[in-house]
Amino acid sequence: MPDKLTCFKAYDIRGQLGTQLNEKISYNIARAFGETLKPKVVVVGGDARETSEALKLAAAEGLRDAGVDVIDIGMVGTEEIYFATSHLGTDGGIEVTASHNPIDYNGMKIVRENSKPVSGDTGLFDIQAVAEAADWADTDASQRGSYQQLSILPEYVAHLLGYINSRNIKPLKLVVNAGNGAAGHVIDELEIEFEKQVIPVEFIKVHHEPDSSFPNGIPNPLLPENRAHTADAVIEHGADMGVAWDGDFDRCFLFDEQGNFIEGYYIVGLLAEAFLQKSPGEKIIIEPRVYWNTIDIIEANGGQPVMSKTGHAFIKERMRKEDAVYGGEMSAHHYFRDFFYCDSGMIPWLLVAELLCVKGERLSALVKDRILKFPSSGEINFKVNDSDSVFARIKNYDWGETPEVGEIDGLDMVFEAWRFNIRSSNTEPLIRLNIESKGDANLVTQKLKLLEGLIF
Repeated sequence: MPDKLTCFKAYDIRGQLGTQLNEKISYNIARAFGETLKPKVVVVGGDARETSEALKLAAAEGLRDAGVDVIDIGMVGTEEIYFATSHLGTDGGIEVTASHNPIDYNGMKIVRENSKPVSGDTGLFDIQAVAEAADWADTDASQRGSYQQLSILPEYVAHLLGYINSRNIKPLKLVVNAGNGAAGHVIDELEIEFEKQVIPVEFIKVHHEPDSSFPNGIPNPLLPENRAHTADAVIEHGADMGVAWDGDFDRCFLFDEQGNFIEGYYIVGLLAEAFLQKSPGEKIIIEPRVYWNTIDIIEANGGQPVMSKTGHAFIKERMRKEDAVYGGEMSAHHYFRDFFYCDSGMIPWLLVAELLCVKGERLSALVKDRILKFPSSGEINFKVNDSDSVFARIKNYDWGETPEVGEIDGLDMVFEAWRFNIRSSNTEPLIRLNIESKGDANLVTQKLKLLEGLIF
């Protein structure tokens, strides 16, 4: 029996270095991709982690031995692989990244033609089976694929700037925190373009240079302890907004002019409004964890909300099916039709910066009323041994009123004045809870205590 590869997850590949992922495994995975899906040309790239370059080159060798031509676009974020795959018209792409995982981890995100994700439902486990067998014939040197290095940075940045009208941009000061990950080179290129086009944006750069030792912590601004450097810089420099990214910058996190972290939920509402003001009647993809605020904004602006299961593979599939202009998750993943239905961590802050200028308001003012109208708990994680019994207790509890119950993704219970969603993690022994209400923050706190009692 071949060794089981435990680095394969539902949506991507992630594993501890040495034991779950190494250069040999990277070679086998990429070769299995080549042998299984038979691509002719594949783009590869890697994030700023110490092992990403070696793992990327091992993957390139696996592809070449499967007869695939390889285009190496260098040290890049995941969305640059999405862009390159579609822009260059290749048959797929591999980004070597562990995003916000611990420093001793790495992984891969794989797409096929048109930047379509390869997940457990769309071929990832087929690749796993072939990689585990690793039953390769010797490769004839004349049949090996070619290898070339290519930068797509100028074309990618030009695409990003197509989402805003540069004439709308008034003088702005922005704190940008790459977290010593892969985002810095894109900001540098944007800065050059802004100077050429006389777009009046000043960048205050924090933890800007890629550093595989992550001296300021693993870049994951979703963790409260990782937000202070951005918040402090916003206050120190009197900036209009702060932006921080995770390691492969497919998520961005925003801070207002007072250094306050803005929950991703409310940014989804802002972006939905921005798109619908430009294109009324469009469909917007939402997810079950929190949605009252987003639906309220979509309907007020003449749009159509469409519910999808949480997770990038599900949302991308629904985006394509509905031809939706935009989709957003509270976890700070934002998806765009014009970005090949993929998520981007660069497009959101550009759109919000333009919105600040067009509306002539501070970011805190743009979200204040929405937070008051639909206060939420944020996502709270609970470690449990038996999630089924927890769900049963919650379902059978006497709530005193009859809720509307949905199970599109976990358990959704909607009451007159409040609602909650509770779902099991796909990757950890956790259940994740989100609560929101209609204008009553105290009710959110009260119901959180009640649900905590039911969980434990």
